[in-house]
Amino acid sequence: MKSVKIIVLFFFAIVLSACSQKVPASDVNTVSQAAPLVIRLAGGDYGLPSPFTHSTRGPGLYNMYLLFDGLLEKDEKGLIPWLATDWKIEKGGKSYLFTIRDNVHWHDGTLLTAEDVKFSYDYYLKHPPVRNMLVEGKETFVEKVEIVGKNQVRITVKQPNASYLEKIGFSMKIIPKHIWEGVDNPVSMTDPKALVGSGPYTLDDYNGGQGTYRFKAFDPYWGPKPRVDVIEQVPVSEPVLAFEKGELDIAEITPDVLSRFQNNPEYRVIQNPPFHGVRLNFNMEKRPELKDKAVRQAFAYAIDQADLVEKVLRGAGIPGSAGYLPQEHPYYNNKIKPYPFDPAKAKQLLNGKELTFKLNIPNTEQTVRTAELIKISLKKAGIVLNVQTYDTKTNDEMARSGNYELTLSVTGGWGGDPDLLRMTFATNPNSQGSSGTIGYKNEAINQLAAKQMVEPDENKRHEIINQLQEQIAEEVPALTLFNQKSYFVFRPNKFDGWMYMYDHHYAQHSKLTYLTRK
Repeated sequence: MKSVKIIVLFFFAIVLSACSQKVPASDVNTVSQAAPLVIRLAGGDYGLPSPFTHSTRGPGLYNMYLLFDGLLEKDEKGLIPWLATDWKIEKGGKSYLFTIRDNVHWHDGTLLTAEDVKFSYDYYLKHPPVRNMLVEGKETFVEKVEIVGKNQVRITVKQPNASYLEKIGFSMKIIPKHIWEGVDNPVSMTDPKALVGSGPYTLDDYNGGQGTYRFKAFDPYWGPKPRVDVIEQVPVSEPVLAFEKGELDIAEITPDVLSRFQNNPEYRVIQNPPFHGVRLNFNMEKRPELKDKAVRQAFAYAIDQADLVEKVLRGAGIPGSAGYLPQEHPYYNNKIKPYPFDPAKAKQLLNGKELTFKLNIPNTEQTVRTAELIKISLKKAGIVLNVQTYDTKTNDEMARSGNYELTLSVTGGWGGDPDLLRMTFATNPNSQGSSGTIGYKNEAINQLAAKQMVEPDENKRHEIINQLQEQIAEEVPALTLFNQKSYFVFRPNKFDGWMYMYDHHYAQHSKLTYLTRK
């Protein structure tokens, strides 16, 4: 798919023309053709944006979200109605009843119905998408999907979980039954029909070899009127320079160039929340000495996190929390055990032992610099690192397969539901360990993680999650090094609609950024 080029087919133009005649004028939001607003973003090849072929990195997932809607959407505060006008949590979280919106059409003019919604979940259970949020470990948590009456869908789960509403309602996008029902291998589906969704944009052009995308506003979109007519993604070698030349409309900037934009009325600077960062993962199967809590705590004392923030992030971030949730997360516990930089304490915990580990890292400027600094810090405590650098894709695959002793994981999503603590640190019965802590098992963490998952009372759940963070901080099954706070600069006279989803760190990834807001 590196050189696949997608163009809107003539046949789609005919169908959309017919669609504009079928949909009542009162239900149609049209995009002004007088002066099209084109927004240009930094690009690259992130795959064909269907639910089955997009990249797991960069904007791959969020490109797909432009084309496909879910039952729910995210704004700055939380989940909001979208393809579903409302929802009801039943039987203490055992089932979810969604009311499906009327008069929603697919990009090819076909009416979206409850049948499409049921089909989507049933299809995903047989053919998992790239981002499959319907599973726990290796098994689905969905028991059955039923159509109730004309326009309602009930999804029954195997057990209650406080995080399932978002996974079912937002993360899983609805796909058209009339296109996918005969497709047995969705990964190989690269026909333009694979990109027919109900979202506010269609894919007008994609060139994988060049890493370019062109998304065009879908005129008869059922929802808020697209404010941006065209979204283009183009690869650039120097984003800041490209922004200054007008080749990009928003760019990530580092603190050392911040002063060039801060006091200039032509620009506006925003700072993202610290929901993206770097974690040091331990593989306790390959290195059993890491099962000793004292050794893991020695790592925490021996690494100067404040120094990492200053020298790697140039101050644009915060030290990682030993309890994992970052300081700006609404569930953050500020009473967890601290690990101030203390090489002498680290040496004491190692009890005179000198240890050598292989550290795998992705070959990026940030991770290379991070590895250099922690190597220096750890050596003072008696821990020697042999750093091995790989391309990002290879490093990710080695991490997934457990082919490492230590590895740096660069991840986002740390602003989401705190059930991520369970998914990261609790032992999954369907696997040998949790996702980020191979070979680690702790019953106290398992019990607290399971308890918060099914607690319906928000205050009680908050207290359980506080206890869970305290236990994780004590155990250090993995170590968050820092959370990043990037800066972004844009020209408000061109476009000023940039907004963050409540749990995400890139405004460019929010679908609502490009739509008219009330």
